[in-house]
Order: sequence, then C-alpha cells, then structure tokens
Amino acid sequence: MSSAQFVRPARASDVDTVVDVQVASWRAVYGALLPEDVAGALGGEEARARFREQWTAALQSPPTSRHRLVVSTDEVGGVRTVTGFAAFGPAGDPDLWPATDAEVFALHVDPPRARQGHGSRLVNACVDHLVDDGFDTVHVWVPEADNALRAFFEASGWRPDGARREIDMGRMLPMVRLHAAISR
Repeated sequence: MSSAQFVRPARASDVDTVVDVQVASWRAVYGALLPEDVAGALGGEEARARFREQWTAALQSPPTSRHRLVVSTDEVGGVRTVTGFAAFGPAGDPDLWPATDAEVFALHVDPPRARQGHGSRLVNACVDHLVDDGFDTVHVWVPEADNALRAFFEASGWRPDGARREIDMGRMLPMVRLHAAISR
C-alpha cells in the first residue's frame, strides 16, 4: 500500500476517469445481476456520454452546497492516479429528512485497486463531510443479493433499515437500503 493515498474533491479533469471507474465497478458489482445486453451497454459510448454529462453537472452545478463528489488517489510509479470516487449529499428518499439524513449516491473503486483501503478512505471522507454538514444518519442503496458492495458496507457496520425497492435494469434488481449513525 502506498503512503501517498488520499481523498480530495473531484475536479473537471477527473470526469473521464470517474466514468471509467464507474463502468468497471458496475460491471464487477452488478454484472452477474444484469442481463448480458445491459451489462455490455454500460461501457458503450452512449452510456459513457450520459455518465460524463452527469458527473460534469455534479461538479459544475451541484443541487445543493451539501452535495459533493470526491475521489481517492494513489501514487504509483511517480504518477498520481484516481482509484475511486464517492458522491454524497442530502438523502432524497421521501421517508427521510434531508436536513439530517444523508445518502451516499455512489461509491466505486477501480476493481484492480479493490481491497487496498480506497473504499474505506472514501467512506471515511464522506462521513467527515456529512458530520461537518450537520447530518446524523447516512444511507446507501445496495443490491439485495450477495455482492462486494453490500459486503463492504455491512463489514463497516452499516445495517439494513427495512427499506427495499426494485430498479429496472433490463430485469428487476431488488435493492436494500443500509444506514449508519454518524456524529461528532
């Protein structure tokens, strides 16, 4: 593990790498849960263009001052590289209070860089920012089926709060919402 690992606010120059990490991570986390054509389309130019547009907008005009996009980095061979990212802010679910309930909207680590501490550093950075912004609880939606993302959050102490939903990803994908209490 490098001693040069850290988390910083994302920059416009990071957007293409954020998209690459998102696509690779989605394939690793959701790939077996999705129809082959949907999993294959995730890396297509149309999907990448939508993702680029989404992350550029998140940086240029976030919905609120409490919405953030951060990246984890590492230095390998003298080159600083983005290894993962997280997007977070006030929770959007109607049963949550956005003044005190936060949500991690996305947390992805480049699959070859998984299990090197990048995800933990991203979660810690999210929590630090969210506590500073006055949030008491943080939530995240993960696939209900066994997968690396759910296992990561649950190993970090997050637990299901009883909320469930299904998203249409070419077939219905059951999701569960996890939560953790945060405070100073």
